[in-house]
Formats: sequence, structure tokens, C-alpha cells
Amino acid sequence: MSPQQPSWSIATATYDACEPPLAAPASDVDPPDDETLASLAKALGHPTRVRILRLLAERRACITRDVVEELPLAQSTVSEHLRILREAGLVQTSTTDGRGAYCVAPQGLALLKAGVADL
Repeated sequence: MSPQQPSWSIATATYDACEPPLAAPASDVDPPDDETLASLAKALGHPTRVRILRLLAERRACITRDVVEELPLAQSTVSEHLRILREAGLVQTSTTDGRGAYCVAPQGLALLKAGVADL
């Protein structure tokens, strides 16, 4: 980071672009097919990804560095876990002031909840 750039943290940054609209309750969402549910479950098949999803749910949004500071992992490892969650549709991204912000994708979470409730 160059000296001119501000030091960003979740406490000081705002990520309005990453504030998703509230998702419909899981009871209002049709359960996914088995393949989709398995894909969502697979994305949560690692304890670090569960922790990341919990972290993002606790906060409005996080930049990668905020997530890295919470976990005893290299930035590249955290980025890989975020990629898997994003591809599964459980995490979404936006760019604010040139920085990528991650937040829970409410539609993906509602789909997961509906799928589990339908078991």
C-alpha cells in the first residue's frame, strides 16, 4: 500500500454498493434442485469458509484485508476461499473506491436455507 492511500478497515469504510436488498425468507423461496443444493453445501464444506460467511454476516461488508486480519491464513488462501463462496452464490462483491468489498449474497443464503429445510 502506498503512503498516499488511506488505511481502510470495516470500522471506517462504507460500502453502500455492497448492501444487498433483504432477501425473501427461506420459506418464500423454492428449494433448489439436488445439484444446486450439493454445490452450496460443498462451498460450505470447509470450516474456514463457514467462518468467512459468519464474519461477513456479522458485518455489512469486508474488504479482503479485513477478512485476512481475522484469520490465521495467507491472503492468497483467503482469496481462494472467497472465490469458492462467490462462485457458489453465497458471497457477492462490489467495488467501492477501487477496492473490492465482499458481503453475504442474501439470495444464495435463502436458497441454501430453503434447500436444507426441504430435506
